[in-house]
Amino acid sequence: MLRSRWTTVLLAGSLIAAGPIAHAEPTATGAAVASGSPATTLSNSAILLDLSQRDISLVRDGKTVNRWPVVIGAPETPTPVGRFTVQTKVVNPVYQSTSSGKVKGVGPLGYRWIGFHSKGPDVFGIHGTPWPWWVDARAAVSHGCVRMRNEHIEKLFEAVEIGTPVIIQP
Repeated sequence: MLRSRWTTVLLAGSLIAAGPIAHAEPTATGAAVASGSPATTLSNSAILLDLSQRDISLVRDGKTVNRWPVVIGAPETPTPVGRFTVQTKVVNPVYQSTSSGKVKGVGPLGYRWIGFHSKGPDVFGIHGTPWPWWVDARAAVSHGCVRMRNEHIEKLFEAVEIGTPVIIQP
């Protein structure tokens, strides 16, 4: 879970692009590939997240194309359940520490961000991680976001577009 605001300015040397850009818990900025209101998808693809199995699938034309393990939200900060759409895609989101304010490069967000839900100031997404052992353990330790191995999120990122359905089942 991230806190967001809309902006189109350059702040503290970090590129802040138009669209929801994260600030706090943890904070992220990055170059938006695309953002804004969900568009109609051009393909019959969907992202299906099964929280009980802790895996995420790319489904195309009703068939599972690929399936990967994930980290989900901790019990006190759960991943939201329901039907959403891909709202933003960010390449190389930059992490900024909420305690020190220092920009720490890629940090806990890995190399790709797929934003799918906003609730007040909170933004939820699917992103990479520098800690693949948490993914291998299929842990429930995030603040509500979905973490994937960097090599897996890159494949999913390339396969989906703004407006792709994201279906999260308990």
